Amino acid sequence: MERISVVVPVYRNADSLRELHRRLVETLGASGVKEWEIVFVDDASPDSSFEILQAIGELDRSVKILRLSRNFGSNAALLAGMTHATGSAVCLVAADLQDPPEVLRELLGKWRTGFQVVIAARRRRDDPFFARLPAVVFNRLFKRFVFSEFPEAGFDFALLDRVVVDALIAMPEKNSYLFGQIFWLGFKRATVVYDRGRREFGTSAWTFARKVKYFIDAFTAFSYLPMRAAVAIGLLLATAGFIYATVVIYVRLTGGIPVQGFSALMVALLVVSGVQLVIVGVVGEYLWRVLEEVRSRPRFVVAERVNFDSQEGISG
Repeated sequence: MERISVVVPVYRNADSLRELHRRLVETLGASGVKEWEIVFVDDASPDSSFEILQAIGELDRSVKILRLSRNFGSNAALLAGMTHATGSAVCLVAADLQDPPEVLRELLGKWRTGFQVVIAARRRRDDPFFARLPAVVFNRLFKRFVFSEFPEAGFDFALLDRVVVDALIAMPEKNSYLFGQIFWLGFKRATVVYDRGRREFGTSAWTFARKVKYFIDAFTAFSYLPMRAAVAIGLLLATAGFIYATVVIYVRLTGGIPVQGFSALMVALLVVSGVQLVIVGVVGEYLWRVLEEVRSRPRFVVAERVNFDSQEGISG
């Protein structure tokens, strides 16, 4: 029996949840799915999202709700949902309705023909320029330096076969990039393109600090580029320093350098010291992630479960 799970991370999405639920149910029914579940994961949302989800769950038992003990981030919320999902395929979709749930019909069509990973790649996105710019930069760099087949406009809407979901759950990585992990796993993959809509419900919780962390997590998890760039900068500075030192010694021996030179010395010192601190910071980012893995703390902790067989919390 074909059973489809839809996993939806929720954070400050109170305004869109009822409409999202309605459209998901309509789409699943129109797609010929006989059995489904919708797993909403409340990532400790500070608004009324959890209360609204509880009300939806009272009317629709196919709706299952997880509430995390604190805000762990969207990657952890998705993993929590996948860990509890029971479907033969799992769809990952955002709660803000910028990604039309109706695209799920096309994703299911591809999956039914034998594809194990079906990606919904954005053709266009109706977002403000300054909200779109960081995403454009990130996606193009990730495509250029990590996975060449990565969609140029990125994606966070996908349908995964059960075997892919199980493989993702078995990867005990923290501070990683879930959609990069999907590409790293491989499997038989197809792509469906769609237009991302304008945000009509609420405001984005993606602050600049979250975007920076997301960027660093993605590149340190799948690329040695930051480390290699640090080494290259160090070599360039060392070479330039050696050449400069040779010139200084020569000119000094020939009597061409007066006593003055404090300004030039301080400029060189500050520049080199600044670059050294940047390089140490890059190394520190990798070391911190190693420490996080060694600690073996759970990637998420579930405080409450609604419409599951057991209401007890669980971590993973």
